[in-house]
Amino acid sequence: MKSNYFRSKLFLKYIWSYLFILLIPLVLMTILIYRNAVESLRSEIEQSRSSQLTQTKIIVDGRMKELNDIASRVSYDNRLTPYRVHDPIYSGEAIQALDQYKATSSIISEMYLYFHKDSKIYSSKGLSNFEVFAKTLSFHNWNKTSLLSDLNSIQYPTMRPADTVNLTPHRQETMMAYLIPITPNSPHPHGTVMYLIKESELTSLIDSVLGNFQGLSYILDNQGQILASNRQGEGLTEAEMKEISEMKPGIFELTLNKKALSIVSVKSDNNGWTYVTVMPSAQFFSSVLHVRSFIIILFVILVLIGVGIALILARKQYQPISMLVEFAASKSSTKQVADRTLVNGGNELERIRTALQEYGSRIDLQESFARNHLLSTLLKHGNAHSLSPEFQEALDIHFDGSCYFVMVIGWEPSGDLQEDRLEQERRDITELLTQVEFPEMNAAAFGVELPQLDQFALIINFNPLAEMDRFHQVQHIVEAVRSILLETFAVIPKIGVGSCYHSPSYLNQTFIEACSAFDLKVSSLSGTVTYFEKLTFSMDNLTLWIPSSSLMKLSQSLKQGSFEVAEQTIRSALHNLHVSELPVLLKRCICFDVLNTLLKTASGLGIHHFVQDVDPNLIYSQSPEEIERGLLELAGRICNQVEQNNKKKEQSLIDQIVAYINHHFTDQALSLEAVANEFSVSAAHVSRSFKEKTGVNFVQYIWQKRLDEVMRQLVSSTDPLKEIIQRVGYLDTPNFIRKFKKETGLTPGQYRKIYSGTSPDSAAAGQQSDA
Repeated sequence: MKSNYFRSKLFLKYIWSYLFILLIPLVLMTILIYRNAVESLRSEIEQSRSSQLTQTKIIVDGRMKELNDIASRVSYDNRLTPYRVHDPIYSGEAIQALDQYKATSSIISEMYLYFHKDSKIYSSKGLSNFEVFAKTLSFHNWNKTSLLSDLNSIQYPTMRPADTVNLTPHRQETMMAYLIPITPNSPHPHGTVMYLIKESELTSLIDSVLGNFQGLSYILDNQGQILASNRQGEGLTEAEMKEISEMKPGIFELTLNKKALSIVSVKSDNNGWTYVTVMPSAQFFSSVLHVRSFIIILFVILVLIGVGIALILARKQYQPISMLVEFAASKSSTKQVADRTLVNGGNELERIRTALQEYGSRIDLQESFARNHLLSTLLKHGNAHSLSPEFQEALDIHFDGSCYFVMVIGWEPSGDLQEDRLEQERRDITELLTQVEFPEMNAAAFGVELPQLDQFALIINFNPLAEMDRFHQVQHIVEAVRSILLETFAVIPKIGVGSCYHSPSYLNQTFIEACSAFDLKVSSLSGTVTYFEKLTFSMDNLTLWIPSSSLMKLSQSLKQGSFEVAEQTIRSALHNLHVSELPVLLKRCICFDVLNTLLKTASGLGIHHFVQDVDPNLIYSQSPEEIERGLLELAGRICNQVEQNNKKKEQSLIDQIVAYINHHFTDQALSLEAVANEFSVSAAHVSRSFKEKTGVNFVQYIWQKRLDEVMRQLVSSTDPLKEIIQRVGYLDTPNFIRKFKKETGLTPGQYRKIYSGTSPDSAAAGQQSDA
């Protein structure tokens, strides 16, 4: 090429024009490839590391919860009371008990029990004088005085940072001390449980989850102190750790000492601990760097090729002056390329929109679960004021009325309906009662399914009408609900109505009252409406001192395990003992009414041992205040026992449901409603409890079971794909194939071709490794 070509501005202009024509789409294509390949890969790596660290947090939090549960059991263990521990006869049992508790957790190196102001300390190995103990177990940064002070004064569970401990003259170990006051959650604990945990126990948990992680990992308390660390390489300085501890949880890139570091941190909501991993960015994103380097090299090669092509084209273009028209056309061509780029950008936005829609759909699936869980919690504990306006708005729940009451509704479907029609009718009733408006009554109702099948609770809030008293307005609202059910469905509603209160904080009170009213008439053969307030008026004359309705409410609160309501009812019932001048005999009779209700209810619930535990002198020889405390203590024990029994029943039920699903997941007719009907509980209760047990919702669990089974049969058999898919209960074959590829990255045919020569378990492991 002649050198004078390069002196021509027009020739140079041609070259730049062609370079722009070639480089603009090349740059846009490179950005698109980088965005889809590099950034997606980087995001995957970040999320993977964050997920691993979150899993570590869950595992460590679970182990800490185990230690708290052990301390709680210790505080209520009769073998470990101060009296029995100090008794020479029973002290051996106490030491044996501590050894048994220690054996329940694999991370405990040693376990100690110390009672405040005691000169001795107890462990699973025996009894020691505190002076001997402090001398034998010597901490580097925790002297004897501080140790004794902490054991006597600690008010809440505290983890000491990892410290060097001299176990013997020639043996040292890096250990942490976890101190838990007993009784837990008491403002005046009487002792302390201390666990010794090797630092390596926690760091090995981190290593087991993070795998081939080559960097630094830390566990920080809520003050930013290092509780445990696993240093693979040069550690961080105190100033650097302080800077990291002040960061919010997430994924960050930080430059310290001219080194680019990638930091991932997650924070526990249970104990406030922060889990942090630190490693060089080059290592963290090594895969990304390889892809980035490849793209850069490819881009440089294409640019060089483009420059050569531009020179050739420019030379041809420069020869005749008439080629200026071609130059204009080239401008038009550039516009077309830009138009195509815009179209490509639109497709990308379409993919983003689709992803947002999918995310929104997942949020919608969780909204029903969150709503039911929230309303169930309000019915159990009240305390609606703790809900933020934003949270209420998100779930479309509004407590803006001035009066509140709860209805408990049960119904008996028509006996001639088929099973599928019954399930549809249950869904229709649930959908209808989820949220109901009564504009003419200034009222709104929010419904929640109760655990019992075909039972529903409605939380009503309304503003009083000037022309109608409150109770008549309640009756009109109840009658409106009853009329809707009678006119719309083939059911016979049975309704219990609680008293009306002026604050949503009393929702647990009115719910217990509604349950009491409902239980009173639940055996009736025809639909009824029972008002607790009417029970109060009609039944108060049946007893001289305590209204029968109050005793019924007390009994119901014990059955529900609601100590808050039971406490308020007992205090209200015994009010006359403090303010009146009743004869001693009448006061004792009042107390016997309450005590009889407590013991009768406990016996009806199958809790018989409380009868033998009652102090025979509870009623006869104590002051009214002491009697009240004794009755409240007994009520609390009954409620705690009911809660424990309910948890055991709930656990057993969910275990049965999971086993049932594992056995019937290939059934095409398997559904949440069918499972709920099989075990005679509500679908909402099954959904809520199932997710709490398994961590995933019902639909996701069924899909995963069917997916695993298809993967297994693809590897272990040669049956046609459609037959395998239908065999596991999935009828829509094309949709299943799309979801299969989304989950595994392979089509079923590709999966079978790759893994057909291996065992199902090896195939699954290989697929996870490839992913």
